[in-house]
Amino acid sequence: MLGSRGAWCAGRLRAVARAWLRGAPGGRSPALAPRRGAWPEPRGRPLGLSAAAVVDSAPRPLQPYLRLMRLDKPIGTWLLYLPCTWSIGLAADPGCFPDWYMLSLFGTGAVLMRGAGCTINDMWDREYDKKVTRTANRPIAAGNISTFQSFVFLGGQLTLALGVLLCLNYYSIALGAASLLLVVTYPLMKRITYWPQLALGLTFNWGALLGWSAVRGSCDPAVCLPLYFSGVMWTLIYDTIYAHQDKRDDALIGLKSTALLFRGHTKRWLGGFSAAMLGALGLVGASSGQTAPYYAALLAVGAHLARQVYTLDIHRPEDCWDKFTSNRTIGLILFLGIVLGNLWKEKKTDHTKKNTESSIENQ
Repeated sequence: MLGSRGAWCAGRLRAVARAWLRGAPGGRSPALAPRRGAWPEPRGRPLGLSAAAVVDSAPRPLQPYLRLMRLDKPIGTWLLYLPCTWSIGLAADPGCFPDWYMLSLFGTGAVLMRGAGCTINDMWDREYDKKVTRTANRPIAAGNISTFQSFVFLGGQLTLALGVLLCLNYYSIALGAASLLLVVTYPLMKRITYWPQLALGLTFNWGALLGWSAVRGSCDPAVCLPLYFSGVMWTLIYDTIYAHQDKRDDALIGLKSTALLFRGHTKRWLGGFSAAMLGALGLVGASSGQTAPYYAALLAVGAHLARQVYTLDIHRPEDCWDKFTSNRTIGLILFLGIVLGNLWKEKKTDHTKKNTESSIENQ
């Protein structure tokens, strides 16, 4: 009788233990499970270092304006800024780093002008953006910002950008002001021509002219024109890839792009643009007396472009986006090659001076 009663008690204890384990988080006993409030719980949105996280952590009334500037997607700012850095780097004196003040000034201008360009684009395209899945949540299309508010915001951005421009010499001020016509009209080109990417290239690479003139006081056509042309070819590459994301929606609503024009021949066209870009950059190097690091960078850029074009899947929007964003790497490689190539000139000059001095002493 005692044995049966002991077995009954043991069974009851096992049942209670199982009930406790089922009720505890993660199957742990209540004694070992963390109590509510024992560890601090995260409050609000998690912090991050990405641009999107910074925008998400901004005050809510400010977020639509930051998204209108595309601050949550900084790749466009990079693609606008990098041709400026190439030009500033090439304009530096032999053996010297680029002018850091100019680099920072043009960086500020790139953020402001890219934001202004996106605002203009979204104002023009607000009705079209509502019909495209990828753009339907843009602030103006979604109704988060009114047309009047966006117009006032555009005025503020252009005023600040003008302040940056006025820090340059008179030649550069006039040259920069001349780009405003392109900035205002290029968003309309997708309604008119199958080459809106060309219009974007002419607009986005104006810094290839402006950076040199800001440092030197005027443009050297032998350097600036092929540099500008190479930037336009580069834009045709990456923006054609970008346009393949929206080609179905664009075809339905009547918008045009090189993606719709090239269709299955896209890779051949991209290969031609890549060759033209590299050829123009080679001419830039010859005209500016560039050295080995610059040409090594051109080889790396060529390899990156070849891989980008060869592996591109124009039918997968995710792959198109990845290939598009990888062009920042191309721009940074070229900038690094320009800087190192310019520093290399000092070494060659010093070596030449030593040889000249030694030959004079021997005579």
